[in-house]
Amino acid sequence: MKKISFMICLVALLMVFPFANKASAQKPIELSYSIFFPSAHKQTLLVAEWAKEIEKRTNGRVKIIVFPGGTLTPADKCYQGVITGVSDIGYSATGYTRGRFPFFEIYDLPLGMRSGMICTKLLNELYKKFQPKELDDTKPMYFSSPGPSMLHTKKPVRNLEDLKGLKIRSAGAMTKIIAQMGAAPVAMPPGEVYDALSKGVVEGILMPTEVLEGWRFAEVVKYTTECYGIGSFAGAFYITMNKDKWKALSPEIQKIIETVNEEWIEKTGKLWNELDQSGKNFALKSGHMFISLSKEEDERWAKLLKPLFDDYINNMKVKGLPGEEALKFCMEYLKKNQ
Repeated sequence: MKKISFMICLVALLMVFPFANKASAQKPIELSYSIFFPSAHKQTLLVAEWAKEIEKRTNGRVKIIVFPGGTLTPADKCYQGVITGVSDIGYSATGYTRGRFPFFEIYDLPLGMRSGMICTKLLNELYKKFQPKELDDTKPMYFSSPGPSMLHTKKPVRNLEDLKGLKIRSAGAMTKIIAQMGAAPVAMPPGEVYDALSKGVVEGILMPTEVLEGWRFAEVVKYTTECYGIGSFAGAFYITMNKDKWKALSPEIQKIIETVNEEWIEKTGKLWNELDQSGKNFALKSGHMFISLSKEEDERWAKLLKPLFDDYINNMKVKGLPGEEALKFCMEYLKKNQ
């Protein structure tokens, strides 16, 4: 009788074991995602949708956990964090790691872009065309670029003379733009800007209009100068993944992620457009004033910044990078598409 009972238990265990093993094998792949935007920012929410879409299309085999507000890695440490595995995926701006992405400094130039959709689409096309090697130690997902940066200040700026000596928050190559315009650049990460504006440490920012709502900057500045001559640079944002983590994924899962990436280029550009308009509407409700430069003044600002284009081309030549070709590509794209 004891022998029969033992056999029954053994059979039961053998029947359960494969299911337990299968359950273990189906444990989802968990990936961490570092982004510097605040948790409530709509770009962070769109990233969360990207993560959910991948989880859905992989039938739960991949689960991505988003860490907003730079809590996992700050903006300027994001790329290195992806390389070393502090995060598996990272979203930040090339300009926050000055010198690390020389090719992408083209997006720090006032190219004349007019919308976040154009900025984002061009950036993705630029990468596909030139495949710069400075991202080769990670696996790029796709690229994002906000709408053109405008000048948001505590007092009205209608001409170069109004701008002279103003303390303007800067990051990356925009420091050159601000200095060239006669203002005083003050280096500062995005998370410190609100307090700096409220306390008068800086008197203005050169950022997309969406920040008036997304970062609540309309509460601490009262004027926006729509200055396409100076402000039509956008900045390049990358979404990239740890290379080893990417290689560990099956070809099927890789294909799913790449398909979602392509869809999110359009979604991201569209959202940037919506955020700029929403930021403007939000600011107007609080009595914020928008100032449009005259055509002559706008051209005056643009002319003053023209040497930056030559500097970029010369710097790229020294580094053996196709700066002149990239600039030509950008200008032709913009001529055809906006």
